[in-house]
Amino acid sequence: MRKKEKKLVVTFHTTADAMAMEQVCQEQNVPGRLIPVPRAISAGCGLAWCTDLTCEAVLKKALECAGVKEQAMQECMV
Repeated sequence: MRKKEKKLVVTFHTTADAMAMEQVCQEQNVPGRLIPVPRAISAGCGLAWCTDLTCEAVLKKALECAGVKEQAMQECMV
């Protein structure tokens, strides 16, 4: 089992937004992965992007490139 760490978790309004984010992040080598939304967070769709806390600026730029508006960006134990 993976040890829980504090991560930056980005939630989306739709699954399509989450999938677009994943594609852009893979193309731009932005670290992270899609995860099921943690129970502590409420979200419009069941997927969230999880990355290190230090990647916030890079992640915001990737969101802008993808034309995706996040629902929320939160620190969470994942």
